[in-house]
Amino acid sequence: MIERRGGVAIIAPAMREIPLEDNRAALEFADRLLAGGFELVIFLTGVGARALFQAIETRHPRGLIVEALKKVTTVARGPKPIRAMRELGLEPTIVVPEPNTWREILNSVSARGDLNGQRVAIQEYGASNRELIAGLEARGAIVTVVPVYRWALPIDRAPLRAALEQIAAGEAEVALFTSSNQVTNVIQMAEADGIGADVMRGFSRMAVGSIGPVCSEQLRAYGIAVDFEPQHSKLGHFVNEAAARAASILASKYRAPRIEVVEVPIRRRVASAPPIRSPLHDHPMMKACRREAAPYTPIWLMRQAGRYMPEYRRVRERHDFLEMCRQPELAAEVTVTAVERLGVDAAIIFADILLPLIPMAVGLHFEKGDGPIIDRPIRSAADLDRIPPIDPDALNFVGESIKLVKSALANKTPLIGFAGAPFTLASYLIEGGSSRQYQATKTFMYTQPEVWHRLMEMLARITADYLKMQIAAGADIVQIFDSWVGSLGPDDFRRFVLPHTAAVIAAIPAEVPVIHFGTVTGNLLELMRAAGGDVLGLDWRVNLAEAWARLNYSVAVQGNLDPVALFADVPEIRTRARAILDQAGCRAGHIFNLGHGILPETPVDHVIALVDAVHEMSARH
Repeated sequence: MIERRGGVAIIAPAMREIPLEDNRAALEFADRLLAGGFELVIFLTGVGARALFQAIETRHPRGLIVEALKKVTTVARGPKPIRAMRELGLEPTIVVPEPNTWREILNSVSARGDLNGQRVAIQEYGASNRELIAGLEARGAIVTVVPVYRWALPIDRAPLRAALEQIAAGEAEVALFTSSNQVTNVIQMAEADGIGADVMRGFSRMAVGSIGPVCSEQLRAYGIAVDFEPQHSKLGHFVNEAAARAASILASKYRAPRIEVVEVPIRRRVASAPPIRSPLHDHPMMKACRREAAPYTPIWLMRQAGRYMPEYRRVRERHDFLEMCRQPELAAEVTVTAVERLGVDAAIIFADILLPLIPMAVGLHFEKGDGPIIDRPIRSAADLDRIPPIDPDALNFVGESIKLVKSALANKTPLIGFAGAPFTLASYLIEGGSSRQYQATKTFMYTQPEVWHRLMEMLARITADYLKMQIAAGADIVQIFDSWVGSLGPDDFRRFVLPHTAAVIAAIPAEVPVIHFGTVTGNLLELMRAAGGDVLGLDWRVNLAEAWARLNYSVAVQGNLDPVALFADVPEIRTRARAILDQAGCRAGHIFNLGHGILPETPVDHVIALVDAVHEMSARH
């Protein structure tokens, strides 16, 4: 297909599937299935479904297994397991919608009914999907993993090694990745051969394509920007997309120099006149923000006031989400309760990053199960022009919440105010809600750059004013959440985002620490540092020690435990916390946090155990 489109194909197999010999797990699964031991069976791949039946048929007739599966709920992750199941005489009960990630699987089976006490079998494909397993177990399911094959490097690695050398030498122009496991093998092979850095530089000059969201997430986790995905996750569509877009992608990359170490002129932050000195100036959290030595590593957790806490759920049962944000007494109650219950070193005001969109009259509302919805998205200059002048008092309820929290905390614990970054706010406004591909947002950037910058300038002004209002009300620290910025490559971040995020941070008084956080930003850390914040938030996809070294320790860092780790038992949680503290190396300027927000089903006692462990293990004697 590549050659028919005029390309020169470099064949470089990066993995092979190895069926497990004498698969006892498959046979035990079959025995339990026939005995009525499962209510739900999830098939993740077509190859795996066929391999599972091959293993089972060494002991049981196929027809017997098919009849047993017809009596339970069966789940097919996507087109390939659907085809395999139909070949075997099965019609899946649940077909998982695109993009077929663990999130869609979890949502689909949860929508079917209560999972508490349900016995669930998962046909695995090479590596455990810990997020899916944790999500099912958090909903009360009893999960059995049925491995049927594993991934390995190809026996003949010469073609892969040759391809990597070509990439490192700049002799390849397009890279097509078809699975997340393939990404891992490619990077590991490059590192093992001592050309990891050269290969990463090579990818930065190439048009990089991903077959779908799961693969893209893995690429971004390794710091590789994804330039395109096909509309449908099929090889024919993938090659067609590459043929259609590669030339323009390469032209844009060679037209501007690649970004590695970037020096961007950023306005210096100015102290208030007179400077504000927080009564909590010498609190360990404040010291860590300034990269000063503290008696222990401070810890707080994103979404620490959330659905995982029974106290929060009791309030939420009586009030909808926006009502809780708008009523200062309710917002203050859940904010303070989290601090008191968990023993963390900072409070974060209960609010939402999208509150500044309310006075824009775009029809923001929250739908159960779908999250935020924008009824009147911004797609043109005319849409932007209809945004009314923003009343600076429209969000004063957040300031009132902060005042109540400050009074309740009695200057014992710092309070964090926060806002969404201009890019993430713009993405919601343009997409009309949550998104996986950010297609509308990026198309807007590329095709209407002048309107884009007008929109971002407006959002930067609103965000800066909103944060300064929170500081005036008593916030000791502010955090800027750029939740979606990991969807961009370095060039787009530098051109379309960095000036506006930097403008927000420059507007914050110099004595108030600013934390800048984004997800899937391993390829953007140096640029995010250039925006001017005091603390850079790291998600769990990067190694903290390596990331901090990349930043030359010129900024404090926050993070970065995987939120799913809190579903493990307490000894494992302590082990993982110890590993992150070791990566920080007792260096001044580390704030312990998760790599993203606490998940709704997280056990509260596990969160408390983490807080206690960090305090205990990081104490400087």
